[in-house]
Amino acid sequence: MTDTLKARISTRRLTKSLALWLIGALTVAMLPLGLISVSQTSKVLHETERLSGVALMDRTQRAAVRTQALIQEAFGAARSVAAANVVFEGGGISCDAVMARLVKDNPTYLFAGFVEPDGSITCSSSGERLSIVDQAYFLNLLRDPEPRVDTRFSVPLQGARVVRVSVPVYEETVLQGFVVISMPYAAAYYTLDDGGAEVDLLVFDRDGEFLTAEAAAREEGGPPDNFEEVLPRQHSLEALAEAGRQSFRGTNRLGETRDFAVVPVIDDRIFVMGSWAPDRNNSMPMTGRALALYFPILMWVAGIVVAYFAVHRLVIRHIQRLQSWMRLYASGHTDFGQARLDHAPHELEVVAEAFRSMTRRLAEQDRALEEDLAEKTILLKEVHHRVKNNLQLITSLMNMQIRNARSAEARRLLKRVQDRVMALAAIHRYLYMARKLSMVRADRLLDDIIRQLVVVSDIGGAEKSVKIATQFSPVEVNPDQSVPLSLLATEAAINAVKYCGTPPDGEPAWITMALQTLEDGRICLSVVNSRSEESDPGPVDGSVADSSGMGRQLISSFAAQLDAEFEVHSEPDRYELHVTFAPMGASPEEDDAEAEEEAASGGVSEGT
Repeated sequence: MTDTLKARISTRRLTKSLALWLIGALTVAMLPLGLISVSQTSKVLHETERLSGVALMDRTQRAAVRTQALIQEAFGAARSVAAANVVFEGGGISCDAVMARLVKDNPTYLFAGFVEPDGSITCSSSGERLSIVDQAYFLNLLRDPEPRVDTRFSVPLQGARVVRVSVPVYEETVLQGFVVISMPYAAAYYTLDDGGAEVDLLVFDRDGEFLTAEAAAREEGGPPDNFEEVLPRQHSLEALAEAGRQSFRGTNRLGETRDFAVVPVIDDRIFVMGSWAPDRNNSMPMTGRALALYFPILMWVAGIVVAYFAVHRLVIRHIQRLQSWMRLYASGHTDFGQARLDHAPHELEVVAEAFRSMTRRLAEQDRALEEDLAEKTILLKEVHHRVKNNLQLITSLMNMQIRNARSAEARRLLKRVQDRVMALAAIHRYLYMARKLSMVRADRLLDDIIRQLVVVSDIGGAEKSVKIATQFSPVEVNPDQSVPLSLLATEAAINAVKYCGTPPDGEPAWITMALQTLEDGRICLSVVNSRSEESDPGPVDGSVADSSGMGRQLISSFAAQLDAEFEVHSEPDRYELHVTFAPMGASPEEDDAEAEEEAASGGVSEGT
C-alpha cells in the first residue's frame, strides 16, 4: 500500500470519525447560545463602561464642589469690590483699607488689589505700589478683559504659587482697571475631595492652563511632574474645554487604559477633570470581564470534552470491541460464546448478542456444509471406484477376447480399444485416490497413463524397441478437461508408436511427450516421435495419420472438447503434434512435497 493511499485512507477515516461528527453537531447546537451569550456579555461590558463614566463624572462633580465654591466666593468678593469703584478713584488709604479688610476677613486670601489700565497697582491689601505692565498676565487681561482665573509661579504679587481671580471694572463702557484677588495654590487644591474613591483630579481653564492638580500639589510650589498619568493621550485640555461636560475611556500619556470625566466649574471658564483606572472602582474587574467574554468558548470546549469522553465510553469503545470481534471472525475465529462488552448500553448489547447468535448459526451451517461435503466426496469417490472396477473388468474381458481372436488384425483392434478403456480406468482411479476433486493434476494423470501403456500394454510390441521420455510440468486442469486430455494423450502416444521409425543416425526410435504451461497461461501438450526415411510421412494437410482414420477422428474430437488448437509439423527426422488449450478453474499449484520433488528432478521419467 502506497503512502498516498495510506494518507487518503487516514484522512477519510478522520473525516468520517464519530468523534468529529459529534464535535460538529455540538458546535452547531451550541452556536446560537454562544452568540447570545457573547452579545449579552458585550452589552453588559458596554453598560459597565458607561456606568463607570457616569460614576466618575459624579465623583468629579462632587469632588469639585468646594473648589467651585471657593472660586465663586473669590469672584463674588471681587465683583463686590468692583461695584464700589468709587474707592479706586485716585487710590489712597481708603482703597488700601478696603483691600486689607477683605484679606483679613477671609483667611484663604493672600492678596487683593486694583490694577490700573496702565499696569500699575494703585491699591493693594499690602499697601505696595508696583507696576506689572511687562507681565504676560497683565497683557492677557488687557487683551481679553473679562473675569479670569489662572495660576502662575513667582508673580510679583506673591512669591509662592497662587491662584488668582480677576474681575474687570468699567465706568459705563470705559475700562477702569481690574480687581485681583490671590489665594494659595494649596488652599485651592485641598478643597478637592474625591470621597475616598481614589480619583485623580485636575483643574484647568479654557486656555488649557493648569489651575490645581492633586499630583502637583504633593510638592507645594513645585511644577507638575506626573501629569502623564492624569492627562489623556489623544485629547488636549483646550479641546476638552471646548467640548464641555463629557466622559470617555481612553489611554493616558503612559499608555494605560483609564476613564476620564470633564465637569465645568465656573461657567465655561474653569473645568475639573477626574480620572481613574477602570479596574480600580469597577464592580467587574478586567479579569472578570475577560472571563465573561470568553466563557462561551470555555463552555463549548468543556462541552466537547465531556461529550467526547462520554460518547467514547458509552459508544465508541464498544464499537471498537465489536470491530475486533469481526476481524477475529474474518481471520477464522468462530467461538464468541464468552465474548462480552464491558457495561455497554442496552442497544449495543443487543447488537453484540445478534453478532454472537450470527456466528453460532454460521458455525453450525459451516459444520453441516462440511459434513455434507465430506459425505458427497465419499460418495463421489465411491462412484469413481466402482467405475474404475467396472472398466478394469471390461479390460479383463477384452483381454480374454484378444487371446481367443484368430486374426492379428482383430487382436490389434481389440488392443486399441483396450488401451482406451485402460486410459478411462486410470482417470477414475486417479479421481478416487485424489485428495481434492475440484482440480486434477494433469501431469500425474498422464504420467500414470503412459506408465500403464508401457507396462501393461507392452507399447511398441516385441518387434519394435521405442524409448519414451516424458516432461510433465505441474499443471492442474478441471475434471471435465481431464477425460478428453487423457484420451487425446493416449491416442497420440499410440499413433506415435505406430509411425515411429529409426532415425538416420542409427539411434533407437524415440517418443517425447511434454506438458507445460505457456507464458500466456495456456497449457500445451506436445507429442514428438522420430521417423525414418521408409516410415510413412503422414498426411501433408496437417491432420493426424492413421490407417483406419479412427485415431485422427478421436484426436480431433478430443481437441474440440478441450476447445484447443493443435498443430502438426512433419520433418525428415521427426513428427510433431502440439495441442494448446486454456485451463478452466484455478491456476496450477504444486502439491506439497511431491510437487517440490518433481520440480527438483525436472519432471522427467523414461520407459522402454
